[in-house]
Amino acid sequence: MQPLVCPSGTLPSLFSAEGFAGIIFLLTVFLVISGAVIAVVSKRLVRAVAGLAVCFTGLAGVYYFLLSPFVAMMQMLIYVGAVSILIAFGIMMATPEDKITPDNKYLSKLIGPLAGSVGALFFAGFSLLAVKTDWQVFPEHAAADGSIKAVGMTLLTTHSMVFELISIVLLLAIIGALVLARRGRN
Repeated sequence: MQPLVCPSGTLPSLFSAEGFAGIIFLLTVFLVISGAVIAVVSKRLVRAVAGLAVCFTGLAGVYYFLLSPFVAMMQMLIYVGAVSILIAFGIMMATPEDKITPDNKYLSKLIGPLAGSVGALFFAGFSLLAVKTDWQVFPEHAAADGSIKAVGMTLLTTHSMVFELISIVLLLAIIGALVLARRGRN
């Protein structure tokens, strides 16, 4: 996969490869943001899971634009294919509720502003970290030809921690689906 590079001092034309790639990138970012908003705002659990799947799909596109097609493929397989479907099955196993009314006796008026300020603090910290970090370009691997053997060797040597974290995420998704199904049965 070849990165797109514009000559310095010029903006890409809309009808060039760089301009079209920029439009596609903006569409994937729009998918991430709109899916996240749907997942957070919707009152129905099925719509929230659909928004989560849209968000995960857009995130896979962002990973692809970051020149990491392997992580994009894993995002599609694990998060869109496994986690979203697992949560949807957990929802289907739960019995439907007649009314959607939150129990307001435990909710405080400070939860929203507190959560917003913590989120803004995290965003500011990560943005500052991203600006201050001296990012280095990794050298191309000689064995990164895309064959099954090269992907397997890379997965079990260079990216072994990612492989283990993926299994933990799947375990947490299974436990979450079981909790949703169990709570709906009682």
